[in-house]
Amino acid sequence: MPTPTVSREIHLAVRPLGSPGPDTFSRVDRPISDPAPGEVVVANTYLSVDPYMRGRMDDVPSYIPPWPVGAPLDGAAVGVVVASAAPALPVGTAVEHQLSWREVAVGPAESFAPIDVDDVSPSAYLGVLGAPGLTAWVGINDVARVERGETVFVSGAAGAVGSVAGQIARLKGAGRVIGSAGSREKVAYLRDELGFDAAFDYHDGPVDEQLAAAAPGGIDVFFDNVGGDHLEAAIGAINLHGRLALCGAISGHNDPEPTPGPSNLFDLIVRRVRAEGFLVLDHLDRMPTFRAQASRWLRDGDLIARETVVDGLDAMPDAFFGLYRGDNIGKMVVRLGGNR
Repeated sequence: MPTPTVSREIHLAVRPLGSPGPDTFSRVDRPISDPAPGEVVVANTYLSVDPYMRGRMDDVPSYIPPWPVGAPLDGAAVGVVVASAAPALPVGTAVEHQLSWREVAVGPAESFAPIDVDDVSPSAYLGVLGAPGLTAWVGINDVARVERGETVFVSGAAGAVGSVAGQIARLKGAGRVIGSAGSREKVAYLRDELGFDAAFDYHDGPVDEQLAAAAPGGIDVFFDNVGGDHLEAAIGAINLHGRLALCGAISGHNDPEPTPGPSNLFDLIVRRVRAEGFLVLDHLDRMPTFRAQASRWLRDGDLIARETVVDGLDAMPDAFFGLYRGDNIGKMVVRLGGNR
Protein backbone atom coordinates (compact mmCIF):
# COMPACT_ATOMS: atom_id res chain seq x y z
CA MET A 1 0.00 0.00 0.00
CA PRO A 2 1.55 3.38 -0.97
CA THR A 3 2.16 5.92 1.77
CA PRO A 4 -0.66 8.50 1.79
CA THR A 5 0.37 12.08 1.06
CA VAL A 6 -2.78 13.73 2.48
CA SER A 7 -4.96 12.89 5.46
CA ARG A 8 -8.48 14.17 5.91
CA GLU A 9 -9.26 15.01 9.55
CA ILE A 10 -12.30 16.07 11.57
CA HIS A 11 -11.74 19.08 13.84
CA LEU A 12 -13.90 20.65 16.53
CA ALA A 13 -15.14 23.91 14.96
CA VAL A 14 -17.20 25.31 17.86
CA ARG A 15 -18.24 24.24 21.35
CA PRO A 16 -21.90 23.24 21.21
CA LEU A 17 -24.56 24.47 23.60
CA GLY A 18 -26.90 21.54 24.05
CA SER A 19 -26.96 18.97 21.26
CA PRO A 20 -24.06 19.11 18.76
CA GLY A 21 -24.93 19.71 15.12
CA PRO A 22 -23.18 19.60 11.75
CA ASP A 23 -21.57 23.00 12.36
CA THR A 24 -19.84 21.60 15.47
CA PHE A 25 -17.25 19.93 13.23
CA SER A 26 -15.09 20.87 10.27
CA ARG A 27 -13.05 18.79 7.84
CA VAL A 28 -9.42 19.66 7.18
CA ASP A 29 -6.93 18.21 4.70
CA ARG A 30 -3.45 17.79 6.17
CA PRO A 31 -0.31 16.85 4.17
CA ILE A 32 1.51 13.71 5.29
CA SER A 33 5.30 13.46 5.13
CA ASP A 34 7.60 10.48 5.55
CA PRO A 35 8.02 9.32 9.15
CA ALA A 36 10.90 10.75 11.16
CA PRO A 37 13.23 8.31 12.96
CA GLY A 38 11.22 6.33 15.50
CA GLU A 39 7.89 7.25 13.89
CA VAL A 40 5.30 5.34 11.88
CA VAL A 41 2.53 6.26 9.45
CA VAL A 42 -0.71 4.37 10.02
CA ALA A 43 -3.64 4.14 7.61
CA ASN A 44 -6.67 3.96 9.86
CA THR A 45 -9.20 1.24 9.11
CA TYR A 46 -11.78 1.69 11.89
CA LEU A 47 -12.56 4.67 14.12
CA SER A 48 -14.54 4.71 17.34
CA VAL A 49 -17.33 7.05 18.36
CA ASP A 50 -18.30 6.93 22.03
CA PRO A 51 -20.68 8.79 24.35
CA TYR A 52 -17.84 10.12 26.54
CA MET A 53 -16.73 12.25 23.58
CA ARG A 54 -19.65 14.62 24.13
CA GLY A 55 -18.07 15.80 27.38
CA ARG A 56 -14.81 16.59 25.60
CA MET A 57 -16.60 19.19 23.48
CA ASP A 58 -17.20 21.34 26.58
CA ASP A 59 -14.45 23.41 28.16
CA VAL A 60 -15.16 22.34 31.72
CA PRO A 61 -13.08 20.45 34.30
CA SER A 62 -13.49 16.70 33.92
CA TYR A 63 -11.59 13.42 34.15
CA ILE A 64 -10.22 13.90 30.62
CA PRO A 65 -9.11 17.16 28.95
CA PRO A 66 -11.53 18.92 26.58
CA TRP A 67 -10.82 18.89 22.88
CA PRO A 68 -9.22 22.15 21.67
CA VAL A 69 -11.23 24.09 19.11
CA GLY A 70 -9.59 24.02 15.69
CA ALA A 71 -7.49 20.92 16.32
CA PRO A 72 -7.90 17.31 15.14
CA LEU A 73 -10.03 15.23 17.50
CA ASP A 74 -8.74 12.05 19.07
CA GLY A 75 -10.11 8.77 20.36
CA ALA A 76 -9.71 5.05 19.83
CA ALA A 77 -8.79 3.76 16.37
CA VAL A 78 -7.16 0.79 14.68
CA GLY A 79 -5.15 0.72 11.50
CA VAL A 80 -2.21 -0.68 9.56
CA VAL A 81 1.36 0.63 9.44
CA VAL A 82 2.06 1.82 5.87
CA ALA A 83 5.42 3.51 6.45
CA SER A 84 7.84 2.91 9.28
CA ALA A 85 11.05 4.34 10.66
CA ALA A 86 10.68 2.20 13.79
CA PRO A 87 11.97 -1.41 13.63
CA ALA A 88 9.49 -2.57 16.30
CA LEU A 89 6.52 -1.73 14.03
CA PRO A 90 7.28 -2.82 10.46
CA VAL A 91 5.01 -2.06 7.53
CA GLY A 92 1.90 -4.24 7.60
CA THR A 93 1.56 -4.35 11.41
CA ALA A 94 -2.00 -3.95 12.68
CA VAL A 95 -2.11 -1.47 15.56
CA GLU A 96 -4.44 0.28 17.99
CA HIS A 97 -3.99 3.87 19.11
CA GLN A 98 -5.76 7.10 20.14
CA LEU A 99 -5.40 9.19 16.95
CA SER A 100 -8.93 8.81 15.66
CA TRP A 101 -11.18 11.18 13.64
CA ARG A 102 -8.65 11.12 10.77
CA GLU A 103 -7.69 8.88 7.86
CA VAL A 104 -3.96 8.73 8.58
CA ALA A 105 -2.16 8.84 11.93
CA VAL A 106 1.52 9.78 12.28
CA GLY A 107 3.47 9.61 15.50
CA PRO A 108 6.16 7.93 17.59
CA ALA A 109 6.04 4.15 17.66
CA GLU A 110 5.25 4.11 21.38
CA SER A 111 1.87 5.73 20.63
CA PHE A 112 0.80 2.58 18.76
CA ALA A 113 0.33 -0.97 20.08
CA PRO A 114 0.27 -4.11 17.92
CA ILE A 115 -2.94 -6.14 17.90
CA ASP A 116 -3.66 -9.73 16.90
CA VAL A 117 -6.26 -9.76 14.12
CA ASP A 118 -5.88 -13.40 13.05
CA ASP A 119 -9.21 -14.50 14.54
CA VAL A 120 -11.18 -11.26 14.98
CA SER A 121 -11.95 -8.11 13.04
CA PRO A 122 -9.64 -5.22 13.97
CA SER A 123 -12.78 -3.31 14.96
CA ALA A 124 -13.26 -5.67 17.92
CA TYR A 125 -10.45 -3.76 19.66
CA LEU A 126 -12.70 -0.69 19.68
CA GLY A 127 -15.61 -2.57 21.24
CA VAL A 128 -15.81 -5.98 22.84
CA LEU A 129 -12.00 -6.29 23.21
CA GLY A 130 -11.46 -2.60 23.87
CA ALA A 131 -12.44 0.00 26.45
CA PRO A 132 -16.20 -0.73 26.24
CA GLY A 133 -15.65 -4.42 26.94
CA LEU A 134 -13.21 -3.71 29.75
CA THR A 135 -15.70 -1.24 31.23
CA ALA A 136 -18.39 -3.91 31.31
CA TRP A 137 -16.04 -6.51 32.80
CA VAL A 138 -14.76 -4.22 35.55
CA GLY A 139 -18.25 -2.97 36.35
CA ILE A 140 -19.74 -6.44 36.74
CA ASN A 141 -16.76 -8.10 38.44
CA ASP A 142 -15.07 -5.42 40.54
CA VAL A 143 -17.69 -2.75 41.16
CA ALA A 144 -21.01 -4.63 41.30
CA ARG A 145 -19.43 -7.94 42.33
CA VAL A 146 -22.29 -9.91 40.88
CA GLU A 147 -22.91 -13.18 42.67
CA ARG A 148 -24.59 -16.36 41.50
CA GLY A 149 -28.38 -16.21 41.58
CA GLU A 150 -28.67 -12.40 41.77
CA THR A 151 -30.96 -10.26 39.63
CA VAL A 152 -29.09 -7.74 37.49
CA PHE A 153 -30.60 -4.78 35.62
CA VAL A 154 -28.58 -3.10 32.83
CA SER A 155 -29.75 0.19 31.33
CA GLY A 156 -28.87 0.96 27.74
CA ALA A 157 -28.30 -2.76 27.41
CA ALA A 158 -28.09 -2.93 23.61
CA GLY A 159 -25.10 -0.57 23.42
CA ALA A 160 -21.39 -1.34 23.33
CA VAL A 161 -20.97 -1.51 27.11
CA GLY A 162 -24.40 -2.68 28.22
CA SER A 163 -24.60 -5.61 25.83
CA VAL A 164 -21.31 -7.00 27.16
CA ALA A 165 -22.16 -6.24 30.80
CA GLY A 166 -25.38 -8.23 30.63
CA GLN A 167 -23.67 -11.20 29.03
CA ILE A 168 -20.86 -11.21 31.58
CA ALA A 169 -23.43 -11.10 34.39
CA ARG A 170 -25.07 -14.17 32.84
CA LEU A 171 -21.70 -15.92 32.51
CA LYS A 172 -21.06 -15.24 36.20
CA GLY A 173 -24.25 -17.07 37.09
CA ALA A 174 -26.72 -14.24 37.65
CA GLY A 175 -30.17 -15.69 38.29
CA ARG A 176 -31.95 -13.10 36.16
CA VAL A 177 -30.58 -10.47 33.75
CA ILE A 178 -32.85 -7.62 32.65
CA GLY A 179 -32.10 -4.93 30.11
CA SER A 180 -33.66 -1.73 28.86
CA ALA A 181 -33.28 -0.52 25.29
CA GLY A 182 -34.82 1.98 22.89
CA SER A 183 -36.59 -0.12 20.25
CA ARG A 184 -38.39 -3.40 19.70
CA GLU A 185 -35.51 -4.59 17.53
CA LYS A 186 -33.06 -3.99 20.37
CA VAL A 187 -35.32 -5.70 22.89
CA ALA A 188 -35.51 -8.75 20.63
CA TYR A 189 -31.71 -8.69 20.27
CA LEU A 190 -31.25 -8.74 24.04
CA ARG A 191 -33.66 -11.59 24.61
CA ASP A 192 -33.21 -13.74 21.53
CA GLU A 193 -29.49 -13.35 20.78
CA LEU A 194 -27.79 -12.31 23.99
CA GLY A 195 -29.79 -14.46 26.39
CA PHE A 196 -31.25 -11.74 28.64
CA ASP A 197 -34.11 -13.14 30.70
CA ALA A 198 -36.22 -10.03 30.18
CA ALA A 199 -35.96 -6.74 28.32
CA PHE A 200 -38.20 -3.76 27.69
CA ASP A 201 -38.40 -0.69 25.47
CA TYR A 202 -38.29 2.38 27.69
CA HIS A 203 -40.52 4.19 25.17
CA ASP A 204 -43.37 1.80 25.99
CA GLY A 205 -44.13 3.23 29.43
CA PRO A 206 -42.64 4.44 32.70
CA VAL A 207 -39.36 2.71 33.41
CA ASP A 208 -40.26 2.01 37.04
CA GLU A 209 -43.44 0.19 36.04
CA GLN A 210 -41.74 -1.88 33.35
CA LEU A 211 -38.85 -2.74 35.67
CA ALA A 212 -41.26 -3.82 38.42
CA ALA A 213 -42.98 -6.14 35.95
CA ALA A 214 -39.67 -7.60 34.78
CA ALA A 215 -38.26 -7.98 38.31
CA PRO A 216 -41.15 -8.60 40.72
CA GLY A 217 -38.65 -9.67 43.39
CA GLY A 218 -36.57 -6.51 42.98
CA ILE A 219 -33.01 -6.23 41.71
CA ASP A 220 -29.68 -6.84 43.43
CA VAL A 221 -27.43 -5.02 40.97
CA PHE A 222 -27.93 -2.08 38.63
CA PHE A 223 -25.38 -1.36 35.89
CA ASP A 224 -26.25 2.15 34.72
CA ASN A 225 -25.38 3.66 31.36
CA VAL A 226 -28.35 6.04 31.14
CA GLY A 227 -29.08 7.87 34.40
CA GLY A 228 -32.27 9.91 34.76
CA ASP A 229 -35.48 7.94 35.10
CA HIS A 230 -33.58 4.64 34.80
CA LEU A 231 -31.50 5.42 37.87
CA GLU A 232 -34.54 6.50 39.86
CA ALA A 233 -36.42 3.35 38.85
CA ALA A 234 -33.48 1.14 39.82
CA ILE A 235 -33.18 2.77 43.24
CA GLY A 236 -36.88 2.12 43.75
CA ALA A 237 -36.42 -1.55 42.89
CA ILE A 238 -33.10 -2.25 44.61
CA ASN A 239 -33.02 -4.92 47.28
CA LEU A 240 -31.34 -4.80 50.68
CA HIS A 241 -27.55 -4.51 50.31
CA GLY A 242 -27.86 -3.99 46.55
CA ARG A 243 -25.14 -2.37 44.43
CA LEU A 244 -25.26 0.38 41.84
CA ALA A 245 -22.42 0.39 39.29
CA LEU A 246 -22.62 3.90 37.84
CA CYS A 247 -20.97 3.81 34.44
CA GLY A 248 -22.69 6.54 32.41
CA ALA A 249 -25.62 8.94 32.17
CA ILE A 250 -26.14 9.45 28.45
CA SER A 251 -29.70 10.70 28.92
CA GLY A 252 -28.37 14.01 30.24
CA HIS A 253 -25.31 14.56 28.04
CA ASN A 254 -26.89 17.23 25.86
CA ASP A 255 -28.90 19.02 28.55
CA PRO A 256 -27.71 22.65 28.71
CA GLU A 257 -28.54 22.76 32.44
CA PRO A 258 -27.74 20.14 35.11
CA THR A 259 -30.20 17.26 35.09
CA PRO A 260 -32.19 16.92 38.35
CA GLY A 261 -31.13 13.92 40.40
CA PRO A 262 -33.31 11.04 41.60
CA SER A 263 -35.96 11.96 44.17
CA ASN A 264 -35.58 8.71 46.12
CA LEU A 265 -31.95 8.78 47.26
CA PHE A 266 -33.04 8.13 50.85
CA ASP A 267 -33.89 4.58 49.75
CA LEU A 268 -30.15 3.97 49.39
CA ILE A 269 -29.77 4.57 53.11
CA VAL A 270 -32.76 2.52 54.20
CA ARG A 271 -31.72 -0.45 52.06
CA ARG A 272 -28.00 -0.08 52.81
CA VAL A 273 -27.09 0.14 49.14
CA ARG A 274 -23.57 0.74 47.84
CA ALA A 275 -23.38 3.11 44.86
CA GLU A 276 -20.04 3.46 43.08
CA GLY A 277 -19.10 5.45 40.03
CA PHE A 278 -16.17 4.18 38.02
CA LEU A 279 -14.03 5.03 35.00
CA VAL A 280 -12.28 2.55 32.77
CA LEU A 281 -9.20 4.80 32.79
CA ASP A 282 -8.51 3.61 36.33
CA HIS A 283 -8.42 -0.03 35.23
CA LEU A 284 -6.39 -0.09 32.01
CA ASP A 285 -3.81 -2.31 33.70
CA ARG A 286 -6.47 -5.05 33.68
CA MET A 287 -6.76 -5.02 29.88
CA PRO A 288 -4.46 -8.03 29.21
CA THR A 289 -6.32 -10.21 31.71
CA PHE A 290 -9.68 -9.09 30.37
CA ARG A 291 -8.72 -9.66 26.74
CA ALA A 292 -7.49 -13.16 27.46
CA GLN A 293 -10.83 -14.05 29.09
CA ALA A 294 -13.03 -12.26 26.54
CA SER A 295 -11.16 -13.82 23.62
CA ARG A 296 -11.91 -17.29 25.00
CA TRP A 297 -15.59 -16.39 25.42
CA LEU A 298 -15.73 -15.12 21.85
CA ARG A 299 -14.06 -18.25 20.45
CA ASP A 300 -16.41 -20.50 22.43
CA GLY A 301 -19.52 -18.56 21.37
CA ASP A 302 -20.29 -17.54 24.97
CA LEU A 303 -19.95 -13.84 24.17
CA ILE A 304 -21.68 -12.17 21.22
CA ALA A 305 -20.64 -8.76 19.92
CA ARG A 306 -22.60 -6.96 17.23
CA GLU A 307 -21.35 -3.81 15.54
CA THR A 308 -23.09 -0.99 13.71
CA VAL A 309 -20.73 0.05 10.92
CA VAL A 310 -20.89 3.28 8.91
CA ASP A 311 -18.53 4.02 6.05
CA GLY A 312 -16.28 6.98 5.42
CA LEU A 313 -14.73 9.79 7.41
CA ASP A 314 -17.38 12.25 6.27
CA ALA A 315 -20.00 10.09 8.00
CA MET A 316 -18.23 10.24 11.35
CA PRO A 317 -20.06 13.24 12.85
CA ASP A 318 -23.42 11.70 11.96
CA ALA A 319 -22.30 8.38 13.42
CA PHE A 320 -21.61 10.25 16.65
CA PHE A 321 -25.04 11.90 16.51
CA GLY A 322 -26.46 8.42 15.93
CA LEU A 323 -25.42 7.38 19.42
CA TYR A 324 -28.01 9.83 20.76
CA ARG A 325 -30.66 8.88 18.19
CA GLY A 326 -30.23 5.25 19.25
CA ASP A 327 -29.05 4.14 15.81
CA ASN A 328 -26.55 1.58 17.05
CA ILE A 329 -26.91 -1.97 18.22
CA GLY A 330 -23.67 -2.88 19.94
CA LYS A 331 -20.58 -0.84 19.12
CA MET A 332 -20.77 2.02 16.64
CA VAL A 333 -17.67 2.16 14.41
CA VAL A 334 -16.66 4.06 11.30
CA ARG A 335 -14.91 2.10 8.57
CA LEU A 336 -12.37 3.77 6.29
CA GLY A 337 -11.18 2.71 2.87
CA GLY A 338 -13.35 -0.39 2.79
CA ASN A 339 -11.73 -2.99 5.05
CA ARG A 340 -7.99 -2.57 4.53
